[in-house]
Amino acid sequence: MVFSAAQLIRRDGVGATGMRDVAAHADAPRGSLQHYFPGGKEQLVNEAVGWAGGYAADRVGRFVAALPEPTPSGLFAAMVRQWTDEYASTGFAGGCPVAAATVDCAGAPGSTRQAVASAFTRWTGAVAAALVEMGVPPERAASLATVMISALEGAILLARAEQDVRPLTAVVRELGPVLDAAAGRPGPERAPEDREPGRRGAGDDDPR
Repeated sequence: MVFSAAQLIRRDGVGATGMRDVAAHADAPRGSLQHYFPGGKEQLVNEAVGWAGGYAADRVGRFVAALPEPTPSGLFAAMVRQWTDEYASTGFAGGCPVAAATVDCAGAPGSTRQAVASAFTRWTGAVAAALVEMGVPPERAASLATVMISALEGAILLARAEQDVRPLTAVVRELGPVLDAAAGRPGPERAPEDREPGRRGAGDDDPR
């Protein structure tokens, strides 16, 4: 049910996600909500946000392990590719559940604001640790991790608004050299033509 809540929040937001919707999505009896989530919707949302933050943090290590030569730009490209692949295959309906909960709950009292802050902290910490392993000075790693996640979240928002992955490919292209320079590495080569590699609109047939 926590997973189902995260999926509904990332699509519809916290306000439009009801407990009954979560039970239906999870194919679970309604009575189980009271049993597992005595704190009601707030508890369920908090656990969904915590799951999403942990999932994002855990994926950082898997992204790095899959890179033939780990570099900061390669890590960021892998983080973004998760979203370009999703949008190419299923459309632009979904966003980040942590960001969605932030939008709905950042100004509200209660524990959800703390939950989203903790989720971002965990994710940022995982990215920063990976950057340090790649040679980024520790005093810069946390700031660059914040920049990477901020750029990714903003690009997701713009991509959903435009129904185009252009913002996502743009942040990879522009931030890659900056990230690699922080680790003392040469930046990735740019394509000679004046175009965005991998650009794809919602109506294109070829996902590449």
